[in-house]
Amino acid sequence: MAVTSSPPGDAPDREPRRSRSTEAFYGRRHGRPVSPLAADAVARQAPRVMLELDEPAPADLRSLFADSVGDVRLEIGFGGGEHLLAEARRERGSGFIGVEPFVGGMAKLLQALDGEPLGNIRVYNDDATRVLDWLPANSISELDLLYPDPWPKKKHWKRRFVSSANLARFARVVKPGGLFRFASDIPHYVNWTLLHVRAQGDFTWLAQHAGDWREPYPHWCSTRYESKALREGRTPAYLTFRRH
Repeated sequence: MAVTSSPPGDAPDREPRRSRSTEAFYGRRHGRPVSPLAADAVARQAPRVMLELDEPAPADLRSLFADSVGDVRLEIGFGGGEHLLAEARRERGSGFIGVEPFVGGMAKLLQALDGEPLGNIRVYNDDATRVLDWLPANSISELDLLYPDPWPKKKHWKRRFVSSANLARFARVVKPGGLFRFASDIPHYVNWTLLHVRAQGDFTWLAQHAGDWREPYPHWCSTRYESKALREGRTPAYLTFRRH
């Protein structure tokens, strides 16, 4: 099942229980201060696109969007928003929910939306597990987790976003027949994901030959993280799983 010659890593972990108030799988939230221009864009766009989770999610997620949309997709950890924006522009008939706790990444996306106020994007700027727990069951047609933090030190592996607990969350919100896509340039994390998905049992890996994980997804928009990986000689893997 492993896609590289690297060791597949440990068997799926037994995650410790975490408080809902402290369940975070990301590191820092703040980097360099955002520019005044970006801050102004955030002030204008955040009230329009930022999700509020204080109230229950609508039974029909399509009502969240200003545009008329069909299916709804979710991207966890969108970084600077390159992929999210490209997909939202390409699929104007789909709604996109993007989650990114890093202030700089969120500001970059909202600045882009300030110049191009797409009506099929909503965002959230904190822990993605809160969004997953808020969403209705069987409400997402595709969930993308692209280049998540690999937490390479073994003592930090419990902070990897792919875990048995989070895969159960994915399985609850992704519709039967829907997709979970995972991309990473870290072989250990790729194999970790394959092992966890197999153990969890609600998703099937769709690969039939090596090209299915070595070649980027159709209409792929490369991100700055991927560009850095390629410059440093790391080879990305693109995994696609289908919900049973």
